Amino acid sequence: MADTTLPQEIQSEPNPSLARNAGLISLGNVASRVLGLLREMVIATWFGATGEVSAFRVASLAPTIVYDFLIGGMLSAALVPTLSEYIQPARRGEFVRVISMVISLFVVLLALLLLVLELLAPQVATLMASGFDKWDPTLLPLTVRMIRLILPAIWFFGMAGVLTGILYALQRFTFPALSSAVYNLGIIVAAPLLAGRFGVTSLVVGILLGSLAQFAMMAWDLRHWLRTVGHAMRFQFDWHHPALRKIVVLYIPIAGIELVSSFQVGLDRRLASGSGERSIAWMQNATTLQQLPLGLISVAIALAALPRLSQHFANHNEAAYRATLGRGLRTVLLLIAPAAVGLYLLGEPITRLIFEHGLFLPTDTAQVVSALHIYLVGMLFAAIDFPLNYAFYARNNTLGPALVGVLSVGVYVVVAFALLDSLGYHGLIWADSAKQASHALVMLLLLTWRVGRLNARTLTSGLAILAAAVGMAASLYVVRLFLQPQLPPNLLGDLLNLAISGSVGVLVYAFLLQQLGVRELQDVVRMVVARLR
Repeated sequence: MADTTLPQEIQSEPNPSLARNAGLISLGNVASRVLGLLREMVIATWFGATGEVSAFRVASLAPTIVYDFLIGGMLSAALVPTLSEYIQPARRGEFVRVISMVISLFVVLLALLLLVLELLAPQVATLMASGFDKWDPTLLPLTVRMIRLILPAIWFFGMAGVLTGILYALQRFTFPALSSAVYNLGIIVAAPLLAGRFGVTSLVVGILLGSLAQFAMMAWDLRHWLRTVGHAMRFQFDWHHPALRKIVVLYIPIAGIELVSSFQVGLDRRLASGSGERSIAWMQNATTLQQLPLGLISVAIALAALPRLSQHFANHNEAAYRATLGRGLRTVLLLIAPAAVGLYLLGEPITRLIFEHGLFLPTDTAQVVSALHIYLVGMLFAAIDFPLNYAFYARNNTLGPALVGVLSVGVYVVVAFALLDSLGYHGLIWADSAKQASHALVMLLLLTWRVGRLNARTLTSGLAILAAAVGMAASLYVVRLFLQPQLPPNLLGDLLNLAISGSVGVLVYAFLLQQLGVRELQDVVRMVVARLR
């Protein structure tokens, strides 16, 4: 059992680097998520929540699944921890050699994969969306056509992901944080300009443009760093290099879980397509809302902490490792709890404000809100799951998260088939929440067993944060009861509702945190003040 008190040098360790990096990623994510919401508003306004939009959602999964399988897990689990061992100035030449080999490998691998998937597009569409035939026989051929058009984005997404991992290892966070915002601009620009001529296919054009811009940004930033340090890359392979071998060894378990996860995503879309032609569109709108705080908070903090956790583990400094992880978890809880409360109690006006325009109808809003309420259960567990996963990756342990991932997908399958007939697509969302909960809880148990208890402060702060969130929920509920009869049922009413209720909720939450002595509140306030200066 780990000592619950930290050595003096760890207790007094300043937080600005982690907070600064997390803040930088968060600021980039703010731009990305705001533009992401604008992107979803454009889709909802121009195309509504129709079967064609569901077909587009399925088609856009193709590059996403490939990215997650080849790049997403490798980035945090293998690439960043391995490259972090070579970033010292004395090993800079070897670092450039390693990244040259990694980039060369993926240039070829992604190109070959792109060609194979172009040939298998009909089979891919059938696996993920054959349920469309039950509702509209034109949707499956449309899905095939859009998959074929969207597949070149795989190469750009994949290479951008590899370059992002390299830049994270260098702790260059600015361009990776902003690249997603640039990607979202693709659809925002393309859809209004091309919708009249190409219909829903204009969204595919937007993805292609956005992925190209994303890759170009990452390539420019890495090239700038190479010029600064006076090095150049070249196309090369060396399968015997220890760094490549380590990346492969660390990635193999992640590849297994990503394969299982891809199966779960495909099954989810297949079952959802059979529950109604608009189900996938509704689920995606709700997912967009709950992913906003996850991206701004949990992912940003976990990514910012990963290089430092890797260095602490490499230096055998377990006390600093536990301190960094505990600080990250407490900050995630501090910020995700009020987000969940706000989305649950104010989900309806938020959904109306963002989506209910053009072809997006009030009936669509009702469906999205009902889905969002279920997704929020899983969001709370997913929020702490990101730092826990990255904590294992920093220890070069990818097998543990992989096995837990297989277990959680099994939980999803059992719950999904148990609830699908009675609850329709809502049953699939409950299954997803069950998957998130099982994964986070098992990961927490494994981490506690592996590194010991973090410290007493993590538990006490967590309980205080939950108590403050309950107080915030009560205040929001009372304010909402008072405001609803007084406000007009229109855009102005929704804006006033969100502004007044949200302000009261945040003030009550901050007051309760201060009274309960949650010190992480001061860290967050200092970070925000520093960013505003």
